[in-house]
Amino acid sequence: MNDLPARAPQASADHGVLYLLFRIADQRFALDAREVIEVLPRRTLKPIAQAPAWVAGVLAHRGALIPVIDLSALSFGAAAAARSSTRLVLVRYGHGLQLGLILEQATDTLRCDPDTFQPYGLDNGEARYLGPVRQDARGLLQLIRVDDLLSDEVRALLYPPEPGQVPA
Repeated sequence: MNDLPARAPQASADHGVLYLLFRIADQRFALDAREVIEVLPRRTLKPIAQAPAWVAGVLAHRGALIPVIDLSALSFGAAAAARSSTRLVLVRYGHGLQLGLILEQATDTLRCDPDTFQPYGLDNGEARYLGPVRQDARGLLQLIRVDDLLSDEVRALLYPPEPGQVPA
């Protein structure tokens, strides 16, 4: 598969859930494709001053300003490599928000039963977005939980309240 369609299809309960696969260094990860809005090639972003190093910037896309994070930098402290397979993936975040993720080698999908992902027994409070794992012939595949990616502090930085709106 060379590339994903611009919009991820909804998964059928009869055939399992569709996951977008990607890598961080030599580790394999997955996102539930139902959270994916659009898969784009990597784009130039507007940097955000005083943001954590893993906040890549802001994307202006289809009339919206979307914050973008580099999942490799967030997870392991090293920015995603500039490869032809590095994508900017727009996902649903929270209630009605969009978030951009820079993901390496985000060109394949997997359809499987979500119950094949199992807890791995480690309480990783600093990286609560790291979900259960699935073992297959290629090794371990770890699920990323989009809604758990940002701390409250970073969420407030990237999604400030509108004027007159009470902060969450």
